Amino acid sequence: MSPDQKVAVQVDGRTLTLTNLTKVLYPDSGFTKAEVLDYYQRVAPVLLPHIAGRPLTLKRYPEGVNGEAFFHKHVSAHRPDWIQTATVESEGSRARTPTVTYLVVDGLPALIWAANLAGLELHVPMWRMPHVREPDLLVFDLDPGAPANVVDCCQVACELRPLLEADGLAPLAKTSGGKGLQLYAAVAGITAEQASDQAKAYAERLERSHPDLVLSRMTRKLRAGKVLIDWSQNNGSKTTIAPYSLRARQFPTVSTPVTWDEVESCTQPQDLFFTAQDTLARVEAHGDLFAPLLTT
Repeated sequence: MSPDQKVAVQVDGRTLTLTNLTKVLYPDSGFTKAEVLDYYQRVAPVLLPHIAGRPLTLKRYPEGVNGEAFFHKHVSAHRPDWIQTATVESEGSRARTPTVTYLVVDGLPALIWAANLAGLELHVPMWRMPHVREPDLLVFDLDPGAPANVVDCCQVACELRPLLEADGLAPLAKTSGGKGLQLYAAVAGITAEQASDQAKAYAERLERSHPDLVLSRMTRKLRAGKVLIDWSQNNGSKTTIAPYSLRARQFPTVSTPVTWDEVESCTQPQDLFFTAQDTLARVEAHGDLFAPLLTT
């Protein structure tokens, strides 16, 4: 098949034209666009419920992970008429337009359409339409500053977990697909501002009790050897990598839900390193470890 050949396919009754299927998007592993599409098709049953109703920001890599990338917020005007969208008012003085029309992935055809744009990474807010900036999730993005790594993030997660549980929250963990870890907990009846304030308070509390390990401030010069608890991801205008999304790293890693046993027993970064194939095998064996977030 020539690199620029187009292939028409049927996905759940929708006609899609797939392009550049043999293009290598992850050069170090030879992972092709066809494999990206295959991964998203196979993981869709567990991925789609977590992004349904959430305005989606794609991070696109048309030339692969070593090429130029860009965040794609405004959904393409050249799209099938069945693609679902959501128009959201912009916030902040830096907004370029008063509103943004986002893609909303409501099923497998839309997911494959987005992936065919070389949208490797799927970023979503902590809220769903039509409840704009009314979060149903609280998120803590644990980001290690070298030489700290995901092992240190796991230590911080284990310290943070009982604080959240004491307040009636039920946190779950997933890898970032990069070097960090993220904790999620279901919430209701609060604004994004209140969620940010709550998350910041937890981060500051842990920083006071573990000053040599934990950081709640974004100041980069303070980061070395510590784990930043990034509470700012709860801002109603910010997004976080979706569960089961690919990441544009050296290898096709995935933001993968993990068990608390795995977090507690992590002793080396490889313990929580999962590629697309690893994640598919985990889903087959364990189902969706993030499913409780959908039913709370």
